[in-house]
Order: sequence, then structure tokens, then C-alpha cells
Amino acid sequence: MARYRKKPVEIDAMHFAGSTAETHAVYLWIESNTLGSFEPMDVIEGRAPYPASGVSIDPRDGRMIISTLEGLHWVDVGDYVIRGVQGEFYPCKPDIFAATYEAVTD
Repeated sequence: MARYRKKPVEIDAMHFAGSTAETHAVYLWIESNTLGSFEPMDVIEGRAPYPASGVSIDPRDGRMIISTLEGLHWVDVGDYVIRGVQGEFYPCKPDIFAATYEAVTD
């Protein structure tokens, strides 16, 4: 076993508190920086493969879904949505975000 330290890296993130305006802003941010929107039920029910990147809304519960190379990720109210160093998007729970990231000041 060896120990490792996470390299310092700056990321872009938006806090998702759940308002309609925030949902729209986060959705548009992801949509404009990925392959765009996708049909969620075709993917969820296995009729279509999940896209390499993209965003949708789950019609069953209204939660935002982010598609990544690793699969689908649901965004819960309170999560942060992060754009990583390679342009990938994913949700992050607030406690993990607070323990991992700090604001960058110019």
C-alpha cells in the first residue's frame, strides 16, 4: 500500500438548491457543454444505450439525470454539479464537496 494526495486542481461547479431557475440554469450549462439532451426512459428502461455525455429530467420523479461514460447519475437537491478537468459533469454531495473543495479567489 502507498499513500497519495489529491493534486490541487480548479473545477467549475454550481450548487443545485432545487428552484426552477436553478434547475434551468444547471440544465442549460450541462446541455451546452455535452452531447445535449437525451430521452431518459429509453435509456432507463434499456431500449437505448446511455450517451457518453448529456442531461435529461427523469419523468418519474423530476430529478435531473447526468449521463457520463460510467453511466447515469441523478442530481438531488443540495448537490453540487461539477465540471471536471476533462469537461465531464457529475453530481457531488454537499458534505463531500465541502471536504474536497474551497472557493478560488482571484
